[in-house]
Amino acid sequence: MARRRREPKGKKINPTLFVFCEGETEEAYINLLKSVYRIPSIHIHPKIGGNNITEEYIENYKQGKPTHDKDSNYLVYDLDVPEMITRLSKIKSCELLVSNPCIELWFLLHYKNQTASTNNANCCREMKNRNRTYKKGAIDKKLKEKLILKREDAVKRAKALNAYENPSSTMYKLVEILDGLKK
Repeated sequence: MARRRREPKGKKINPTLFVFCEGETEEAYINLLKSVYRIPSIHIHPKIGGNNITEEYIENYKQGKPTHDKDSNYLVYDLDVPEMITRLSKIKSCELLVSNPCIELWFLLHYKNQTASTNNANCCREMKNRNRTYKKGAIDKKLKEKLILKREDAVKRAKALNAYENPSSTMYKLVEILDGLKK
C-alpha cells in the first residue's frame, strides 16, 4: 500500500502584484518598497507602455505568466497631463496609484503637509531643497531613509487630500497593501 503525501495545512499564498510604472522614479520607488518589505512577488513593468497603457497591453504582458485569483494589477502614474486620469480610469482591472502632479509630491508628503496646488517643477525644487543630491530616477540613501521612516506620516497626509485632484497621491494604498501582506 502506497503512502499518501501529507499536504501542508494553512500555507499562505502571497498574491503577485503586477505594477505598471510610467517612469524611472516610480520604478526606483517600487524597487525600494520591494526590498523593504521583502516581498518577491512584485513584478514591475516600467515605462514600456508609457502613456499608451491599455487593458489589452496588460493582458498581453501577463500572458504565459503563472497567475492566481488573488493577484492584482496597479498603475503607478503621474497626473500632470489632464487627460491621463480619464485614460487610466478606463482600465478596470487595475488599481490606480497616481500622484497629481507627480511622484515627487508623494515623496514630499514624507517631509511635510502639502495642501496647496503645485506643479512638477515646484515639487522637484522642493525635493532638491530638502535633499541636495535628489535627482529624478534615483533614490539615494538619505531619501531612502526618509521614505522608510516617515511612511506612516505620508500615508496620513495623503489620505487627507482629495484623490486625483492637485495635490494628491494614492500611493499610500500600496504601502497599506504591503503592510497587510507583511502581517
